[in-house]
Amino acid sequence: MKMTKVYTKTGDKGTTSLVGGVRVEKTNARIEAYGTVDELSAHLGMLASFLKDGEDKEFIYRIQRNLFTVCSYLATDKTQTALAPSYTLNPEEVTAVEEEIDIITANIPPQTTFILPGGSHGAALAHVCRTVCRRAERRIFKLNEMTELDPEVLQYVNRLSDYLFVLARKLNFIYGVREKIWKKPCK
Repeated sequence: MKMTKVYTKTGDKGTTSLVGGVRVEKTNARIEAYGTVDELSAHLGMLASFLKDGEDKEFIYRIQRNLFTVCSYLATDKTQTALAPSYTLNPEEVTAVEEEIDIITANIPPQTTFILPGGSHGAALAHVCRTVCRRAERRIFKLNEMTELDPEVLQYVNRLSDYLFVLARKLNFIYGVREKIWKKPCK
């Protein structure tokens, strides 16, 4: 796909096009959902820039590719455009995230208390990604209240926030950074 211009001026009045050409308000729930997923992908790109080359970085890139598919899926309203291309997330990607969570969890100390976000630079960024992922999940579930979405999309984003939590713990563990725990305030 060749793009000749970055700006089109078609959104100057508060609307934008979905895949297939249907125009909607920029505040539309569909736009909010895929816009937040795009934001998550940008944060993941920053996280990847702080990771050493290897499996974790490659998995982040895999996630970003999957999120691009999720954005394309969310940007397509099949009820409005029959000719729109079909974007789907392979259900095996949900399984891949679950397997990564299990591998990481088996190789770090067990969690015994609530953990405050932070630690090493990479872990802190993973926590930021986790919170943006949770917001994306809320936006996607809101859209799902209006139009039924593929269950793989809902499952993937839900698992992804769990993965980012354990990745943050792993990064702190690798770099020898002690996690800050939440202690219940005393009265």
